[in-house]
Amino acid sequence: MSRHLAANGLTFLIVTLVLVAGLLEWGRSQFSAPGPLTESTVVEVPSGANLNEVAALLADAGAITSPLVFRIGARWGGEDESLKLGCYDVPPGASMAEVLDLVTNGSAAQACFQGTFVINNRGTRVRVVDAKTPGDTTPVELDEGVEAINAQLRESGAVSLRVSVAEGLTVREVLLGLQSIPFLDGDIETPPAEGMMAPDTYNFSNGGNRAALVAQMVTTQERRLAAAWEERNPDVPLESAEELLTLASIIEKETGVAAERGLVAAVFVNRLNRGMRLQTDPTIIYGVTRGQEAFDRPIRRSDIDGVAERNAHGAVEYNTYQITGLPPGPIANPGRASLMAAANPEESSYLFFVAKGDGTREHLFAETLAEHERNVADYRRLQSNN
Repeated sequence: MSRHLAANGLTFLIVTLVLVAGLLEWGRSQFSAPGPLTESTVVEVPSGANLNEVAALLADAGAITSPLVFRIGARWGGEDESLKLGCYDVPPGASMAEVLDLVTNGSAAQACFQGTFVINNRGTRVRVVDAKTPGDTTPVELDEGVEAINAQLRESGAVSLRVSVAEGLTVREVLLGLQSIPFLDGDIETPPAEGMMAPDTYNFSNGGNRAALVAQMVTTQERRLAAAWEERNPDVPLESAEELLTLASIIEKETGVAAERGLVAAVFVNRLNRGMRLQTDPTIIYGVTRGQEAFDRPIRRSDIDGVAERNAHGAVEYNTYQITGLPPGPIANPGRASLMAAANPEESSYLFFVAKGDGTREHLFAETLAEHERNVADYRRLQSNN
């Protein structure tokens, strides 16, 4: 019996050693294999960043395929404490071993100069940060920012380019912003569906492809939407991930203060559960414009009644003052927080909300119509005094 157990133990040990050897060989080959970059990209190693943070940054920039293999390779070679701050121009096809040598040798470090194109509801501006002369990072006008970036490209070629897309923009607004960035190439043949461009900050290279950047935004939103749907409260009255995306887009457009997302979501979910109309102004605006033009005037009574929408499109399908339930699709691109708020609203009995009207962008919430009407009266009084 003991001889049999010993034989089994020996067999298990041999199998384990073979598996470990196989894993080590696989890791070594991955570490030395050509990397995923098809064009050079600039990656910054910030001051004080540890190995985990740098591996994550490199992965986000698309410079390495596996943060885990990169970290193991660095620790195996004793270089996990040798990271040098600075900006590095990672060449196409650089292996993880070559990238590690780049960021630990330090001889290739260049002055960090970062240009971030900020796309929001005011258009596109540029935030320029030069590590050599740190100071004000307030966004500057597009032309001024482009000139500064071009000057740095001529000087050193080492520029980190990013685009930061705000929450709550329509697909058209995001595409117009991307089109205004002269360091991107190519056209967008087919615009994504409304709501499917994830608001976030994305790295890109000088001469990068617009369509590839848009595809990255869509993939990110698909992943976020799937996660929110998977983690949703089963009591939320939504039949599909598409409905969750639609509700999240309304929450995004109605929320001026991040801390209120859960309560705004609760109001809409409570109304859906009671069969009440959502009565949210952003759906009126989208119904009139369908996201294809600016809405640069106050909402009128005729808009609420659906007159303008009927004139423009022959239907009031997006007007939640005229329809019961959700509109047929999203009205903007919601961020991750609004997706999660739609999936898991706060516990609340609120059925109404209105802006405070005091310039804070906060809302007053109410459970009853009488309370809501008092809040509306207060709002109008504040507006008339301003």
